Amino acid sequence: MIGKIRIVLADDHPIFLSGLRSLIQAERDLELAGEASNGIAALKLIRELQPHLAVVDISMPDMNGILLSRRLSDETPAVKVLVLTLHDDRSYLKQALDAGVRGYVLKRSAAENLVQAVRAVVTGGLYVDPSIANYLFEANPKRTAQKGTLGVQELTEREAEVLKLVALGFTTKEIARKIDVGSKTIETYRTRGSEKLGLRTRADIVRYASAQGWLANV
Repeated sequence: MIGKIRIVLADDHPIFLSGLRSLIQAERDLELAGEASNGIAALKLIRELQPHLAVVDISMPDMNGILLSRRLSDETPAVKVLVLTLHDDRSYLKQALDAGVRGYVLKRSAAENLVQAVRAVVTGGLYVDPSIANYLFEANPKRTAQKGTLGVQELTEREAEVLKLVALGFTTKEIARKIDVGSKTIETYRTRGSEKLGLRTRADIVRYASAQGWLANV
């Protein structure tokens, strides 16, 4: 069990940032580690502080939240990322998931959903704002159903386990530690399982996992 969840906030709107600060400081298990008002400053701060979680706005100057998330996924994989955004369309959600984001919260519902999302993401889950969660299921329902029926039979137990953990947002290194095998072996299981199911991106894996009910208890 970790102690307080250390969080870095990044948003270029002072009033909204103040609101986020208040939400975090009101919770006994959350701790505000630092703040930034643009992507470059956020990247530097997160590298330095190594918080448990970075809560970042998608639309920021210097480096947007998607690019920042990609950099963090590569450079500081232990830091989980949750994005806040005005965008409620599936294209932004797909980009975020592909960038390694584990939480996607709309700004209009941040007051109601942010704290819950933070806790879900830090404990290894995937959180998508309830108002757009249905987008995870809308990648050609017929095709998904067919893949779901045939795919489970074709996957080995270890391939299915690895894909589930990928969908939940775990990195290759984290999965390797979790099931006690090498990172290269994890990549092999992921590649082999994805090829069997015709899944090309992490967003595809998340949609498949949702259709299988793997994320139901997240």
